[in-house]
Amino acid sequence: MVNNCANPKCAKPLHYLREGRIYVFDADKGGDGQVHRMEHYWLCGVCAQTLRLEKTMEGVRIVLKPGFRMRETMQDMRQSIAS
Repeated sequence: MVNNCANPKCAKPLHYLREGRIYVFDADKGGDGQVHRMEHYWLCGVCAQTLRLEKTMEGVRIVLKPGFRMRETMQDMRQSIAS
């Protein structure tokens, strides 16, 4: 179950699905290629504006959407969390 924003610097609790974005990834595959389990992640509305999740060989990671810079993103997140 998804309880908080997937961004560890935010971790806003999930109360409603009205804002933000849900990501669903295959957790693992069997030898026959069938999916056995799905993992669900949520980015809150503030984080989803500038960040996205992607699945890699090492796991799921948070990346900036194209056109955003990390410094501006972190400042926006601090302001949103403070208010």
